[in-house]
Amino acid sequence: MDEIFSRIEHSRTADEVVQQIESLVLEGVLRSGDRLPGERELSRLFEVSRPILRDALKIVEGRGLILTRHGGGTHVADVVGQVFAPPVAELIVSHAKARVDYLEYRREIEGIAAEYAARRITDDDRALLDRIMARMAEAHERGDFSEQAEIDVEFHHAIGECAHNIVLLHTLRACYRLLSDGVFENRLIVFTLADAREKLLEQHRAIHAAVVAGDPAGARKAAMDHISFIEQAMAQAERTGEWQRVSKLRLKQRLSGEAGTRRVVARRGE
Repeated sequence: MDEIFSRIEHSRTADEVVQQIESLVLEGVLRSGDRLPGERELSRLFEVSRPILRDALKIVEGRGLILTRHGGGTHVADVVGQVFAPPVAELIVSHAKARVDYLEYRREIEGIAAEYAARRITDDDRALLDRIMARMAEAHERGDFSEQAEIDVEFHHAIGECAHNIVLLHTLRACYRLLSDGVFENRLIVFTLADAREKLLEQHRAIHAAVVAGDPAGARKAAMDHISFIEQAMAQAERTGEWQRVSKLRLKQRLSGEAGTRRVVARRGE
């Protein structure tokens, strides 16, 4: 983490240290829970005195961006992706219309993110996406759909980062947070549908290929097609789950009826 901090070039005041830390949080370089280096190390990296650093950290903490834990160091506060308050997230998961709207919104915004990423991708961005795709393929080969689902979210996080738009980045993180917090648990069912895992891997490869090739139109289409598939697959998974529930109830009812019939027949035979 040390290499993300740079020396203060000008007056070396607390304000400049504050601005640098805030920028790292805003741009998604520092994430919720990340631990900052110790005071001595930070002073060395910024090339400021420890009193100036302490003043800066107090300001940033006062703004709710970092937390200092006694004996546990200084960490980035849980502020990234906090667009949906818990009560709203619960409403989304409990209302079918909201779930449909969520995927409709994601289809559009992820299309934009992929398009921007294809326009603005750097060599370091390409290296990041290449590593994530390699891990996704490995998880697919092992048949670990739970891990593949986790890497799925990580992949989309990375596409949002490669778009290099701060507002878009944090909006997307709010969407993905609903996934990582388990609001849409049915998404895991999608990975169990016939041929779904193969199709999902192909779709991620298509998004990856278009983005790293610098093809904005292709990237946008690939991302939107992917979310459309997710929407259809989740609907199918929900229908399948409902069919299974009804089938179990029918079977239980029939078995109960057959058992009752056998008891009646047995009594008549006595």
